[in-house]
Amino acid sequence: MEFTKEWIDSLTIDPVGIVRKISEQLGIPVHQVQATVTLLKDGNTIPFISRYRKEVTGSLNEVQVREISHQLSYLENLEERKLEVVRGIFSQGKLTEDLFVNIHKCQTLTELEDLYAPYKKKKKTRAMIAMEKGLTPLAEYMEQYPDVENEAQKYINPECGVNTVEEALQGAMDIIAERVAQDMERRGKVREYVQKTGKCEVKGLKEAETSVYKMYYDYTKSLSEIKPHHILAINRGEREEELEVSLVFDMEEGLARLLETYTIVNPYQKSAIEDGYKRLLVPSILREIRTQLTQQSEQHGIRVFAENLKHLLMQPPIKRTRVLAIDTGIRTGSKCVALDENGKYLGHFVIYQHQPERAKALLVDAIQKYKAELIAIGNGTGSHEVQFLVSEMISEYHLPIQFTVVDEDGASVYSASEIAMEEFPELDLTVRGAISIGRRLQDPLAELVKIEPKALGVGLYQHDVDQKELATKLDETVESVVNQVGVNINTASAALLRYVSGMSSLLAKNIIEYRNARGAFHSREELKKVPGFGPKTFEQAAGFLKVPESEEYLDNTWVHPENYPLAREILTYMREKKELTKEVMASLKTKYNVGETTIQDIIQELHKPNRDPREDYPQPILQKGVIHFEDLRVGMKVKGKVKNVVDFGAFVDIGIKETALVHLSQLSDTFVHHPSEILKVGDIREFTIVEIDSLRKRIGLSLKSDPFTSQKTKPHTKTEKPHNVLRETRQSSPQSSREKRSQATSPTLGDFLKNVNFDKQERR
Repeated sequence: MEFTKEWIDSLTIDPVGIVRKISEQLGIPVHQVQATVTLLKDGNTIPFISRYRKEVTGSLNEVQVREISHQLSYLENLEERKLEVVRGIFSQGKLTEDLFVNIHKCQTLTELEDLYAPYKKKKKTRAMIAMEKGLTPLAEYMEQYPDVENEAQKYINPECGVNTVEEALQGAMDIIAERVAQDMERRGKVREYVQKTGKCEVKGLKEAETSVYKMYYDYTKSLSEIKPHHILAINRGEREEELEVSLVFDMEEGLARLLETYTIVNPYQKSAIEDGYKRLLVPSILREIRTQLTQQSEQHGIRVFAENLKHLLMQPPIKRTRVLAIDTGIRTGSKCVALDENGKYLGHFVIYQHQPERAKALLVDAIQKYKAELIAIGNGTGSHEVQFLVSEMISEYHLPIQFTVVDEDGASVYSASEIAMEEFPELDLTVRGAISIGRRLQDPLAELVKIEPKALGVGLYQHDVDQKELATKLDETVESVVNQVGVNINTASAALLRYVSGMSSLLAKNIIEYRNARGAFHSREELKKVPGFGPKTFEQAAGFLKVPESEEYLDNTWVHPENYPLAREILTYMREKKELTKEVMASLKTKYNVGETTIQDIIQELHKPNRDPREDYPQPILQKGVIHFEDLRVGMKVKGKVKNVVDFGAFVDIGIKETALVHLSQLSDTFVHHPSEILKVGDIREFTIVEIDSLRKRIGLSLKSDPFTSQKTKPHTKTEKPHNVLRETRQSSPQSSREKRSQATSPTLGDFLKNVNFDKQERR
């Protein structure tokens, strides 16, 4: 086939093919994918589509709609890049039919860029030089006929740089070798063999005893079994020049499998294939697999972070409660802040733990003065001492009040942010931090959206992953939660409003300015008066914005304004206790041009109007007394709140200074693939203490019905000398018999506790 500039320029991406591919990848019927793609192209947001366009998409949920959106973006980018690559190679005069076909077959951007790499280099490849000498026909002859030497004599041409038969043959072999590396089907078969049989081998480059990468100093693991958090740790160690990493497999067996796919007609062809395999194909595939492993591990880490963030943001609010919040400290004292039931700042003062009686008196006065109903204590430095002081105060003064410990991750980030300075320009940083602690108890979502998600302490290797992709995923998670919960338009901050469907940061600020100038909104319809709030934005956002003060009952429900006439008619039936018969339903469908899904959603909403989905999540642990590390005993039952879920287990707050760990091996009596199957951030469960390391102040927990029947877990207290290693490391050998089962790839809890840095929960 001869390519022309006009034909190359006329190439476009195939939207129908992209929809078909998305359908195959996600297992969603083509018509549903096409409907969703059309809605996305028309400027509809994912929350709006998944909530208010169910009949168009066939009731696809938000996860499915978002996956379609992601795949659409990726495949469109891939196809656009293919066109750029084709045009780039064509402009160099090097586009062949085989190359064009192989570019079209690329399934990922990584494959495509690897194929394109030789043509981006200023230095020409050996095959390119041979092609310029006119040896392509000889290469094609070499692939079909045995008598190659005689044919090669025809290509001797000193003017073209071919002086001997040997040079002609070598040039033809170079062309075949490059074709071997570019053949996507054969390349895929070799890659599949390497992925199934290959191993990752890691060697240490420094003194093992002093390295945090000690467990990886003589590490071998099958590529098909290596865990994502191990990949990220190994990559980090390699970047820090402590580890040397190699991917290895049986090269000769791989070559034999490749040769089986060819009809070998002469030794030159075979030699060319072997050269292409060893010099070009294998290095390229190993780079590709390494990149793929890293990308998959990063995506896994991002998913873990996003899942943890979702559950953190979905913690239930403690509504209509006056709070006394304490940001604990030692040298500069603990800052105490009073907040009313709506989170309004009332006043602040400072207490010092070394003046316990005065501190108690100040707290009692503040509780009475501000009518505080609950005390929120940050979990930072000095927290346990303040908890003990507050517990004594409650007991001594017989106060009808409780306290709870609030995770203060990110409070310092908020206190120094522009948002905090705009909210409280006259207050000190530490006072702002205390306000954040109190407010995140009253309404976690409304307060935590003001803080960069990466500062919230629920990630896994968040600094080792693609930061742009991480930020995008976390923003999507916040957007999902905000639109799942809904927003009170008259109390929401600009930080919260900007995540509402169809909203921008500028529009969120316009709403705040409008509210400040004219007072509270009295209806959803009034939103149209806000500068920039046009018809499309109203369509996308109105259903997620609640107006409790509105005279229109439906303005404080999930019913979209476009369906108010329908909802009013259904409401009339419900109030008059009339039955919604099949005939009535059919009449409503025809009258309002809607489907049964919309009608059922409205009925469900009117039965339980404006229900907060966060009510399904565990409430905070409220307490009057405290326990100490010294009070703990192996076998004791303790109640704890999950702070972070990572690949190897979960970290749990059990009400003391030290954070406890429930390891993957202790999560259930049955096999568990990942801790997230059992626990979520914010879960409150009863655990059994199975291990106490008194020297390091570390605690091992279990959810097993009888954790001490296992030979792996024996109750005892450790007093070994401390040493620092990576949190996710394991003491067991990668070659040990335990790794014959995936459940047993993890070490015993006792081994694991040696290696966990409980004070820095993977915030690096």
